[in-house]
Order: sequence, then C-alpha cells, then structure tokens
Amino acid sequence: MKQDTPVIILAGGFGTRLSTVVKDVPKPMAPINDQPFLHYIFKELQHQNIKEVVLSVGHLKDVIQDFFQDNYLGISIQYAIENEPLGTGGGIKHAFNFVEEDAFVLNGDTFFDINLSTLKNEDADITLALKPIFNFDRYGTVEVDEAQRIISFNEKKHCEHGLINGGVYYFKKSLFDKIETDFRFSFEKDVLEKHLSDLQIQGKIFDNYFIDIGIPEDYKQAQIDFK
Repeated sequence: MKQDTPVIILAGGFGTRLSTVVKDVPKPMAPINDQPFLHYIFKELQHQNIKEVVLSVGHLKDVIQDFFQDNYLGISIQYAIENEPLGTGGGIKHAFNFVEEDAFVLNGDTFFDINLSTLKNEDADITLALKPIFNFDRYGTVEVDEAQRIISFNEKKHCEHGLINGGVYYFKKSLFDKIETDFRFSFEKDVLEKHLSDLQIQGKIFDNYFIDIGIPEDYKQAQIDFK
C-alpha cells in the first residue's frame, strides 16, 4: 500500500558532539557499516511504502545531494535548501513549502522504528512519537495527560524513568497559519514549548527500538545494531 503522506527529514545538522569520530560530513551522513546513517532511514521508509521525501539540508548539503540525487530506493527526493541556518523550526517551515498539507517530520540523526501511519492523528496540530527510557540524563522529558495531550516539556536532568521526544512527528501544515514565527526559530522552544496551551499537541508512546547517533558512544552502538 502506497503511503501518500510525504516525509520531511531534517538533515542540516552540524554534528559538533560527533566531530571527534566523524569529520567532513553532515551528521546524518555519518557512516554506519559503510553506509550513511540516512541510508537506513530511507530503507525503513521504503519498507513503509513512502514515495516522497523532502530533505531539509544546509551544512555540507552537496555531500547529501551527491549521494541521494533525486531518487533513492524508489523514493523521489526534493531538497529544501537553507542558505543560512534557520533553526529547527525555520528548517521545518521552509521544507513545508514543498508539501501540500500534512507530512511526517523526522530527525536525520535518530532512528525510531515505528510504523508512521499509526502516528497520524487528524485532531491534533502535531503528534509526537514518545519513547519511554530508563536511567538517563541526556534528554529532557515529556509529560502527557490521560488523553495523551502533552502538558509539559521538562529540562534535561538525571531521570530514573521518563518519556522522551523520539524525533518523529505527524505535522499539519496549517499550524503555521495559527502562530507567529520569526524567519529563524527553534521548533522545540518556539513552537512546542511556547504553544502548549493554544495548539493541539499530542503524544503517542512507542516502546520500540530507538537510537540517536549524536554522541560517540551511541554512534558506536549503531555500528553493532545496524549489522
């Protein structure tokens, strides 16, 4: 079954924390067993019958464009190019110029093994895939009420158990008509946190495989896991 909803992948990151082990490529192009990390995201999207991807690129964009071209694994690709850094929010908003209405939005440096279609929620402006994890201090936590509406985003601190933002979203384009934004802005701070009360921001919990290659230890772990 073809998935008509396109996917936006945020692939413009600098990867400063990874710079000790990966040099001269954007973070989503960090090699995992001789293939860029993004390849594995595309493999999963192919498996889910996604047909259209918009790659939001900036830093070292040529490396990504040269590898993926305009079609990869049968998925057609458009490039939303940031000629200057727009922040995560500005990058998403710019990428939505290439999309008609709703889209899934993924971070290009995390892999969360979920069925995207189960994240669709027509009643919400944004739905976040949430991952329960134990004993961590690297992520902020997310709290939801009984109806799975997100009620707070908490700062990073040591946590025995909590829900984290898994970096996968189902996103209505119309939400940008409801809020004022600058040209350059943070999706997390200026949309999610700022508009908790006036946008419908839902969470959905998935206890599935998750990895974020943003630090050397997890980058190393991905080499093992993705074999």
